[in-house]
Amino acid sequence: MDRPAPIVTPVLIVGCVIIMVSFAIRASFGVFQIPIAEEFGWARAEFSLAIAIQNLAWGIGQPLFGAVAEKIGDRKAIIIGAVIYAAGLVMSSFAETPFAMQAWEVLVGFGVAGTGFGVILAVVGRASSAENRSMSLAIATAAGSAGQVFGAPVAEALLGVMSWQMVFIVFAVAVLAVLLALPMMRAPAAASKAELEETMGEILGRAFRDPSFTMIFLGFFSCGYQLAFVTAHFPALVTELCSPIMAGGILSGMGITTTSALGAVSISLIGLFNIVGTLTAGWLGNRFQRKYLLAFIYLARTVAAAAFIMLPITPVSVLVFSAVMGALWLATVPLTSGLIAHLYGLRYMGTLYGIVFFSHQLGGFLGVWLGGRMYDVFGDYTMVWWIGVGVGAFSALVHLPVKENRTTPPAGALAA
Repeated sequence: MDRPAPIVTPVLIVGCVIIMVSFAIRASFGVFQIPIAEEFGWARAEFSLAIAIQNLAWGIGQPLFGAVAEKIGDRKAIIIGAVIYAAGLVMSSFAETPFAMQAWEVLVGFGVAGTGFGVILAVVGRASSAENRSMSLAIATAAGSAGQVFGAPVAEALLGVMSWQMVFIVFAVAVLAVLLALPMMRAPAAASKAELEETMGEILGRAFRDPSFTMIFLGFFSCGYQLAFVTAHFPALVTELCSPIMAGGILSGMGITTTSALGAVSISLIGLFNIVGTLTAGWLGNRFQRKYLLAFIYLARTVAAAAFIMLPITPVSVLVFSAVMGALWLATVPLTSGLIAHLYGLRYMGTLYGIVFFSHQLGGFLGVWLGGRMYDVFGDYTMVWWIGVGVGAFSALVHLPVKENRTTPPAGALAA
C-alpha cells in the first residue's frame, strides 16, 4: 500500500519563506504614507500614486515572470525578481520628488512579481500531489499573511529608531537574504503528456476563448482593489478617523496608545486572521466547488466593508473589521489559482495565473490611486470605500456562472 504523499516538502518550505519576506515588506508600505508625505510636503495622492504604480507594475510583471520561469527555470526567475526588488527599494530610499518615488516603485512592483504568488504558487502546485495541491497552495498563500502579521509593525518599530530611507535599505538586504534558501527549491514538472505537448500559444488560446476564464479575470479585479486600498490607506484612515484609545484600557496596556500604532496593528491583525482564513479556504477547496466559495468570500467582504463605514469608527470596530477582513483577505488566492490549475492544467499555470492576477493589480492600482486622489479632493475616504463595496458585490455575482469543468486539449494534442 502506497504511503500518502507528504504535504510539507522542501519546495513548500522555501516558497513560504520567500513569499513571507516579500509580502512583509510589501504590506508595510501604508505605514510610510504619512512620514514621507510630511517630510517632503507631498499631497496624499503623490505617495498613493507611487504605491498604485507599484501594484500595476506587479500586475504587469506577474505573467511575464510566470512565462520566464516556465522558459528558463523557477529559481532563475526568483533570483532576477529578488535583485530587481532590492534595487527598487534602494533607489526609492534616495527619492526626493514624487516622480522619482513613482518611477522607482516600478522596480519594486516587478520585484514583488518575481518573488510573489505567480511564480511561487506555480512551483508549489507542480511539486504537490493532486490530493494535497489545494492545501499546499493555501499554506504558501498563508505564508504571505504571516509576513503581513509582522511587516507593518516591524516597519513602524524601525521608523522609531531610524529614517524611512534606512528602513528601505534594511528591507533590501532582507529580500536578498532569502536567496540563501533557494538551492532547496527543486520542483518536478508535474504535467500530463498532453499538457507537455501543448504550446503556450495553444493553452492561452483555449483560456481566452473560455468565458469562465474571462469571468475569473473580471472577478479578481475587486480583490485587488480592496486589498491594495486597505494596505495602503487603512493605517492612515485609522490614524485620522478612529476615536481615541482609552487610557488604562486593554489596548493601552498592550502598548498601543495612539491611533497610528493601531493602524499598523490593524494590518498585522488582518494578516494574522488571514492565516486561518486561507488555510480554511484551501481545505474547503478540495471539498466544494471553488466558484461558490469565491462568491461567498466576495459577498462577505462586501457586507463587512459596508457595515464598517456605516458605523462609528472606534478601536473596537477597527479590530473587529480587521479580524473579519483578515479571515477573507487572501482566501481567494488558493481558490483562484487552484481553479486555474484544475481548468487548464499545471504546465502554464504560472502564466495563466499571472494574466488573471493582472486584473487583480489593475484593481489594486485604482484602489490605491483613487484613495489618495479622493482624499485630497474630499478630505476623507468615504467615496472610494463605497466604490470598493460596489466592486465586491460585482465579483460575488460574476463568479456564479463559471463552469468548473476542466477544459481539455484539442484532439490532435491528445492523440499525439
